Amino acid sequence: PSAPWARAGSRESPARPPLAWARGPRLGPEPAASYSPDPGRETPQVIPGSPEEGKEPTTHLPGTPRRRRTLLGPLVAPTLAAALGAALKGLKGRAAPPLAAPGLAAPPAGTWSPRSPGLGARALPKTTTPEPPRPCHGGNVGGVPTSEDLGAEGCGVKTALKPRCLEVWFNRFLRGKRQQLGTSGQPAFQLYLGLSPCTWLEERLSAAAHSLQPAPANAKNGRVDSEDRRSRHCPYLDTINRSVLDFDFEKLCSISLSHINAYACLVCGKYFQGRGLKSHAYIHSVQFSHHVFLNLHTLKFYCLPDNYEIIDSSLEDITYVLKPTFTKQQIANLDKQAKLSRAYDGTTYLPGIVGLNNIKANDYANAVLQALSNVPPLRNYFLEEDNYKNIKRPPGDIMFLLVQRFGELMRKLWNPRNFKAHVSPHEMLQAVVLCSKKTFQITKQGDGVDFLSWFLNALHSALGGTKKKKKTIVTDVFQGSMRIFTKKLPHPDLPAEEKEQLLHNDEYQETMVESTFMYLTLDLPTAPLYKDEKEQLIIPQVPLFNILAKFNGITEKEYKTYKENFLKRFQLTKLPPYLIFCIKRFTKNNFFVEKNPTIVNFPITNVDLREYLSEEVQAVHKNTTYDLIANIVHDGKPSEGSYRIHVLHHGTGKWYELQDLQVTDILPQMITLSEAYIQIWKRRDNDETNQQGA
Repeated sequence: PSAPWARAGSRESPARPPLAWARGPRLGPEPAASYSPDPGRETPQVIPGSPEEGKEPTTHLPGTPRRRRTLLGPLVAPTLAAALGAALKGLKGRAAPPLAAPGLAAPPAGTWSPRSPGLGARALPKTTTPEPPRPCHGGNVGGVPTSEDLGAEGCGVKTALKPRCLEVWFNRFLRGKRQQLGTSGQPAFQLYLGLSPCTWLEERLSAAAHSLQPAPANAKNGRVDSEDRRSRHCPYLDTINRSVLDFDFEKLCSISLSHINAYACLVCGKYFQGRGLKSHAYIHSVQFSHHVFLNLHTLKFYCLPDNYEIIDSSLEDITYVLKPTFTKQQIANLDKQAKLSRAYDGTTYLPGIVGLNNIKANDYANAVLQALSNVPPLRNYFLEEDNYKNIKRPPGDIMFLLVQRFGELMRKLWNPRNFKAHVSPHEMLQAVVLCSKKTFQITKQGDGVDFLSWFLNALHSALGGTKKKKKTIVTDVFQGSMRIFTKKLPHPDLPAEEKEQLLHNDEYQETMVESTFMYLTLDLPTAPLYKDEKEQLIIPQVPLFNILAKFNGITEKEYKTYKENFLKRFQLTKLPPYLIFCIKRFTKNNFFVEKNPTIVNFPITNVDLREYLSEEVQAVHKNTTYDLIANIVHDGKPSEGSYRIHVLHHGTGKWYELQDLQVTDILPQMITLSEAYIQIWKRRDNDETNQQGA
């Protein structure tokens, strides 16, 4: 009793138990004792004269408080036995990864290491000097037994020694968490992790057993891929609400209005900045118990406030909605399939035939953007981001933002896995307002032809194109050429003799200029001022071929300027693959803008423009037949009207009418009865011409 061994169970003892090295090298020496690996098969052998002689085996480790032993001893030991046997069975010769716990020190230098394959076959050495007791940690910092400690069959988990080791480790971990949270006991652990200690240990042991499998090597640098180790199972994935997710708006924090480190809460759909301790996303997660966030720039998922990355394959649909991607095979099949897609709310839609949200007065821009999205070459170019992301541009160039936003909008319109059956062009229109210097605004009605002309030229210049040399996808698709013949006219108030003299001057001779065009402007005949009493409800009509005669190279038209008058005639020399007609419906005088309500009668298909080409140009152009693919209509007054569009879906061959969010199918015969304003025609290829002829 007077020996120091008698006080081995108290904190004041100068000596420490056999496993006291887990606390650190500063503790006392290990007593000479030996323990049996399995109390059920072999009685623990005690060296005569040691302080352990005459004592019963116990799962309590001397040096730990009694209240902790009361909590953890009967609670952890039985569960750990089953968890260890299931998690580490058959993993012989592999070391388990350490379980990081605060306050746990590595074993001191010179710690005894096992030589035998397992503890089940151990026996006391026959030498007079007792062999140091073998710790069941197997040299691991985390204190988890390895397969060597468990035996080849993984059945050595019944010893009282291993629960002691895990209890020491668990007490160390719990002590660190209690110091952080300011609480004590099991409630502190449940407050920190949200589950009981035994459940947490079982999950950690299962994760340790899983991580013992060899990880795949990285093909680039030969390093071990750490993705499996970084992935963690998040218990809050079921709180994600996909019906509120909307990635069409600008990626900025809803509180600080900052674009830096923007995260989307996947529970409520709001955007917040950062994920640090005092960030808006962190405060939101603690205040509202919203735990799953998505980085809008890196496309990585995080769980807050624990601040660990979530890697789960079930979240791929969210990243695809945020940033859709298309392969070349998918792009090639867009016009060949007529498969309906289903949104998250159950509504069905056709990719590409999707309504655009009218924020306030941007229906003119919506109609133009939807028409351009159904031009296959332009669409295919912007669906693949690699086509334009490496284009050289001057520093500080804001026009390239227009290209990026148009590509994002194009991919969202043709996304077959959208959460909703409509798209908001919010970011696209903000780029338009910025790049046009507020010429086109969201809150003010604009003209569709003016917007189309500016947008095509802005895209061309942002992609690195020039007026003459450098071409882009815009010029390859829409640009044609013509000859413009111009003759200056004398002033009409001059005498006839003076007019005759002026006509012989070189200034009044006819000149010819080669010019390119993105679209052709078609002039409507002047609407009659008076109507017959019987025909007061009849709207004037004109065939399309009559207003196309302007470009036959023969018809002359007088154009007046502020000082001079000119006679001009036009002749087409090159027809683009996609031809745009802009029917001039609005005329401006000194007082107001007037709209011409004349209806243009046009066929949907088989519009041949060969007669408007010269003979030498006809020999170059083999295909001069065009089919209509988009028709933009203006309804109402010039300043208060609205826009809608008729679009041909190539996969189904059906026509659809889109007006903001409303999408309905329409008969082709109804298209010709509308007040057409902008039309896009597609030139037939050789194969299409042969099929039509057959």
